[in-house]
Amino acid sequence: MMASQSDSATLIDKNLSFSIPAKHCRGRTVRLGPVLDDILSAHNYPAQIKSVLSEAVCLTAMLGALLKEEDAQLTLQAQTENGVISLLACDYKNGDVRGYVQFDHDRLVSQPLEPSLMALFGKGYLAITFDHPEPRGRSQGIVPLEGASLADAVQNYFMQSEQIPTIIRVHLESEGDHIVAGGLLVQHLPDGEEGKERLHVRMNHPEWEHVAIMGGSVQPEELVNKALPLEDLLWRLFSESDEVRVLSGKPLVKGCRCNEDHIRDVIARFPKEDKEDMVDEKGLISIDCAFCSKKFSISVASLNN
Repeated sequence: MMASQSDSATLIDKNLSFSIPAKHCRGRTVRLGPVLDDILSAHNYPAQIKSVLSEAVCLTAMLGALLKEEDAQLTLQAQTENGVISLLACDYKNGDVRGYVQFDHDRLVSQPLEPSLMALFGKGYLAITFDHPEPRGRSQGIVPLEGASLADAVQNYFMQSEQIPTIIRVHLESEGDHIVAGGLLVQHLPDGEEGKERLHVRMNHPEWEHVAIMGGSVQPEELVNKALPLEDLLWRLFSESDEVRVLSGKPLVKGCRCNEDHIRDVIARFPKEDKEDMVDEKGLISIDCAFCSKKFSISVASLNN
């Protein structure tokens, strides 16, 4: 039986956390729509870039929901060596998500509409950073960008860096000029540690084998079906033999933390010589936010006040 603290309305632009107590598993599921429109509209991205950024934002939203502390932040960043995409960056904080991509327009033209991960990133690396409030601080894992998708690379991160059995599924569906993204993340929780070895987290653990089969059976269309409430999707997947507890649902919005005060604070951290190099002939320092495309012009005179 499913115990739910949220109503059965269709969830869009919202994270849903759940647990399967009898199998010592936890999970996150998300479905995104309008928030993707807001993020993608900041730049005139080609179709291939819209797809990869939508997948990255969906993953960031699910990973961010793993954070328990207020003001904790999750950053997902992919960097490449000689890739069509040179930088992909997304982050999550208190339900705010954002992301952007730097890429080579000329090289992208030669790519198909659905290029492989290798074609876009070449030899690349994925960094996942968790910034917790003190005293926990920052933790980071870096893994090669390998697999058929970014979701595969993130799944490898948990296996290699965190040693937590994990399945991740993400699917995108285009609706005209709009994209709907849906994702599912399920993990087997460790019972503890002995030395540096986590206990009971092996991939062939009976508890995990059962949940992995059930979670892996999710159909791509189920993840993006806006007529199917996410609670009902979890019921379909896991409730045949186990109780599924829906723990919380957090709204997601496009959130860019750039404002004039923040920009001033960033500029103030630069050495005097660097700030002098930034000044144009009008005595202004101009800063563009890559995430939201806002432009800020700060006068040097005001910085000295």
